[in-house]
Amino acid sequence: MEIVKNTVVTLNYTVRDPDGNVIDDGANPLVYLHGGYDAIFPLLEEALHGKDVGEKLTVKLQPEDAFGDYDEKLVMIEPADLFPDNIEIGMAFERVGEEEGEEDMLFRVTDIAEGKVVVDGNHPLAGTALVFDVEVAEVRQASAEELEHGHVHGQGGHHH
Repeated sequence: MEIVKNTVVTLNYTVRDPDGNVIDDGANPLVYLHGGYDAIFPLLEEALHGKDVGEKLTVKLQPEDAFGDYDEKLVMIEPADLFPDNIEIGMAFERVGEEEGEEDMLFRVTDIAEGKVVVDGNHPLAGTALVFDVEVAEVRQASAEELEHGHVHGQGGHHH
C-alpha cells in the first residue's frame, strides 16, 4: 500500500546533522498519520507521499524547514535572584504567554555566572540542518477514530 492521505505510516529512521553526528538513532519506529496532520515536518511528509513499503530515502531539511533558524533575541541574561536556589545548567522553565495569542515558551538555562543566568528560548536543534534516513516499514488505512482525533492510536501511537 502506498502512502496517501489518511494512512498510518510506520518509519524506521535515523536523524543526523550535516556532519554525520547522530541526533536520533530511531530506536523506536516513528508512527504517524499522513496527510497534513502536523505530525512530522511538512517537507518530510511531502517526500514520503506516494512511497511504498520497503522504499528508502534520505531527506535533508534546512533549519527553516525543521526547528527554525537560531534567534539571538531569544537569549536573555537575567538576575539569578529571579530563579530558585537549586538552578542548574540544562534546566528548563516555561514562560506562559501573557498576551492573547502569545504562545507559551520553553527556555533552557545555558549558563550561570556572577549572579546572572543565561536562558535560551531556541529549540536545542534550532539552526541545525537535519538529515533523515527513512525506510517505510508499514502503511495501513487509518481508522475512523484516528481520523476523527487527527493522530494514531494503538501500537506506536497515542494511548488513552
